[in-house]
Amino acid sequence: MSMDGERLELHQFPYSHYNEKVRWALDFKSVSHKRISHLPGPHMAAVRKLAGVSETPILRVGGVVVAGSADIIDVIEDHYREPPLYPADAAQRKSALAVQTFFDEEIAPAVRRALFGELLKEPAYLCRMLASEKPLFTRLSYRAMQPAIRQVMRRMMEIDENSVAIARRAIRAGLDHVAAEAGPEGYLAGDRFTVADLAAAALLAPACNPPHPDMEFPQPRPARIDAWLNEWADHPGTAWVRSIYAKHRPQRVLPLRATAD
Repeated sequence: MSMDGERLELHQFPYSHYNEKVRWALDFKSVSHKRISHLPGPHMAAVRKLAGVSETPILRVGGVVVAGSADIIDVIEDHYREPPLYPADAAQRKSALAVQTFFDEEIAPAVRRALFGELLKEPAYLCRMLASEKPLFTRLSYRAMQPAIRQVMRRMMEIDENSVAIARRAIRAGLDHVAAEAGPEGYLAGDRFTVADLAAAALLAPACNPPHPDMEFPQPRPARIDAWLNEWADHPGTAWVRSIYAKHRPQRVLPLRATAD
């Protein structure tokens, strides 16, 4: 697949840690791209038509479509080698990709489940987070659809009191992992920033509220969300996430063009 001269389109949810992984990789490599933001719930038909899946991120390059953050980053790394996200050393590369897989499969679903366990109780704030860049009519319509959408989200994410409690323990395990495994230079796979650090920091970001426009919770925040953030605020893993963002997440944020409903 050639990316030369092709326009890259990232189909995303604005506030999503899996999508943040891809945004970070593209921005880290200064790759020009267009972001197309979908509304969770109404996104289903368009996204399935595009990629045959029900979740974002999806990267379209010309007539080629790639779904899933790990596969997208693999494609980006293959076509834009500098600066590298994969270590040159084979053992370190294997370790970095294993860290990404661990956070993709074990930690990120727990972060999403536990966070939305809180956000679904704040429908107005949830709507503001997910639809803020849409036209007024779309925002109002989405707000009116919230009761039905929240039921679907609760079912799809398997959110209940027990699952959320288990998810919270997994988040703490993820924070424990980065605090314990970061090496002398502060990185998880070798002595420099790699996909391991990007994945862990991006996927833990909703618990750590890093000061970056793409993932920072909008103000004013409901008391429930402040309590959520306070739960993790003093963990050394939270300090690690915020440090990685400060050192390696470019502050350049591309304008979002909301061309999808």
